[in-house]
Amino acid sequence: MTKILLTGITGQVGQELSQTLKSLGQVIEVTRQDLDLTQPDRIKQKIAQIKPDIIVNAAAYTAVDKAEEERKLAIAINGNAPKAIAIAAQDIGTTVVHISTDYVFNGQNHTPYLESDGTNPLGVYGNSKLLGETGVRENCDRHIILRTAWVYGSRGHGNFVKTMLRLGENREELKVVADQIGSPTWSYDIAKAIANLLNKSKEDPTINGTYHFSNSGVASWYDLAVATFTEAKQLGFPLKIQQVIPITTADYPTPAQRPNYSVLAKGKYTAATEVYPPHWRESLKAMLTELHKLSN
Repeated sequence: MTKILLTGITGQVGQELSQTLKSLGQVIEVTRQDLDLTQPDRIKQKIAQIKPDIIVNAAAYTAVDKAEEERKLAIAINGNAPKAIAIAAQDIGTTVVHISTDYVFNGQNHTPYLESDGTNPLGVYGNSKLLGETGVRENCDRHIILRTAWVYGSRGHGNFVKTMLRLGENREELKVVADQIGSPTWSYDIAKAIANLLNKSKEDPTINGTYHFSNSGVASWYDLAVATFTEAKQLGFPLKIQQVIPITTADYPTPAQRPNYSVLAKGKYTAATEVYPPHWRESLKAMLTELHKLSN
C-alpha cells in the first residue's frame, strides 16, 4: 500500500487532507511534536525512518503580519523545512506535494497569474514561501507545488470567514477592504485538488511541477464579508451585523503589504485533472453549512 506522510495536520487544509488522501493509501500523520520543522536534521531522520512514497507538506507559518517581526521563524518553517523535505525525499525516490501561495506575486497584474509568471513577493511571508518553492523545485525531481489563495475552512485555526462571523455576532457595522481582489478558496476543495493531482499522476508521470488552484470567480474582501453574512443569516447563525462598509487598503494599514490583485489562472490544473474548480460562492455556502452543523 502507498505510504503518504502528511504534515500540518492541525491546520485548515491538513485536517481536510487527512480525509481526502485516505483513498490513495495509508496516511501517516505527523504533529509538531513528532516532527520539528525548524530542525532540518530531524526532518531527514524522520523521512528516512518512515520511507513514505509521497510526502504532502501542509505545514506552514501563516501569520502574514507577524512574519514581518518573526522573519527567522517564518523562513525556517516556510523556506528551509520544505527544502530539507525535498532533499530527504529525493534520496529515497519519494514524491513531494508542497502547498504555496498567491503571495509569491506582487499583485501588479490585471489578468489571472499563470504558473510561469515572474514572482516578486511584497513581504516576509511571501518571500519565505517562495524560498520553500525553490527548495522543493531544485532538490526533488518528483514534486507538485500547488499555489492557492485566500484560504478559509470550518476546521483548523481562525480565518477571514470565521473572523467575520465572530465580529458579526457583536457588531452592527464593520469596515472591510474592498480594493484587494482574489479568489476565496475552501480548504476542502484544496484537499480534493491535491488528491486529484496525485491520483492522475499515478497514470501520467508528466503531472509534475507547479499548479495553481483556487475556487473559480473573483471577489474583494468586502464581497466575501457581505456574502458570508448573507449566507450565514439564511442558515441561522446568530448575527447582529446590519451594515458592511467598503474601505481602501490605505484606510486599513497592516504591517505586511498585500497584493492588490492575486487571482490565479487554473487552466493547467483543469487540463491535468479534467476537474473545474467550484465557484467560491458555492463553496462558501457549503462550508458555512458544515460549520453550522459542527457548532450545533
